[in-house]
Amino acid sequence: MDIRLINDEGVEERPVEELKALLDDEDALVWVDISSCDLEAARMLSEVFGFHPMAVRDCVERNRVPKVHAYPDHVFVVLHAPERGQRGHVHYIELDQFVGRNYLVTVHGPINPAADPAAALRETDEVLTRIKAGRLHPATPFELSYAIISALTRNQENFVETMTSDVWRLEQRVTSGNVGDPEEFLNELFRARHGLLAVRTMGALSCAIYGRMTNLTRVSAGGQRLVADIADQFDRVRAVADGEREYLQGVIEFYQTTLTIKATLVGQAHTAEVNRLTEASYAQNEEIKKISAWAAIFFAPTLVGTVYGMNFTHMPELQWAFGYPSALALMVLASVVLFMVFKRWGWL
Repeated sequence: MDIRLINDEGVEERPVEELKALLDDEDALVWVDISSCDLEAARMLSEVFGFHPMAVRDCVERNRVPKVHAYPDHVFVVLHAPERGQRGHVHYIELDQFVGRNYLVTVHGPINPAADPAAALRETDEVLTRIKAGRLHPATPFELSYAIISALTRNQENFVETMTSDVWRLEQRVTSGNVGDPEEFLNELFRARHGLLAVRTMGALSCAIYGRMTNLTRVSAGGQRLVADIADQFDRVRAVADGEREYLQGVIEFYQTTLTIKATLVGQAHTAEVNRLTEASYAQNEEIKKISAWAAIFFAPTLVGTVYGMNFTHMPELQWAFGYPSALALMVLASVVLFMVFKRWGWL
């Protein structure tokens, strides 16, 4: 927990014991920065500032969406910044703020252990560096909050820029036909779309809550102008992310169309090959039928001739007047019958 007094000379670090006295000075600008809202920090928010228990609980727990709550003497705001994770995952880096009469309390919400801890302090460290260097001189809590949130929107825009670089790279791979593994490439496309959708959602929801803040009469005229500008910044993030997401959707549809055409051509080629093999198999079967039919036709007389060729001494036909002619007639008759049968079946 860092207690800072901001004045014309820059920023002064103060001990926690002086916090109550600093808050009693209406002309002071006090910045309390809490890197992690543990039990001690939660007790300080409740006892020293007197914040609502629900607001304190929101600082301790993770919040999935931005929110704003207006109280008689301060405004409580929850915002998120994106941070890239593994395999397209987007970490929601939470930043909570209490904007009061002469103070600003920034609380860095719980962070996913997989995310870089430095990402949670990115915006506040940037503003602190500018104040120490003399490049920023906030005079009111809303001006200090405005500087921090402007840094947050710039990081959202940088995230969109990074995702846009990925989109261009993916688009080049699609148009060049060098996509590699189609399944992995589709995963890359949808990871990029998920990233753009995540930052687009952050911008849209944050714009909505700051749009609501412009209607709060308890915010000063100077604060209202800053609030309206912040709402415009978040709306710009949403619009840019929407544009890139639509462009990426076009790339996805182009690639899906390419896959469909390729699959259709492959299917047609496969069908043609199957038809060719079927026709070849049918022709082969017809040839086999013909060969089998002629073999059967010639087999009948051959069988009869083979029997008579055995030259048995006591064959009864040897004593018949028409023995051999009858055998020859039987051969011819068997062949003719088989020929007619096979002809009728279409085998010949």
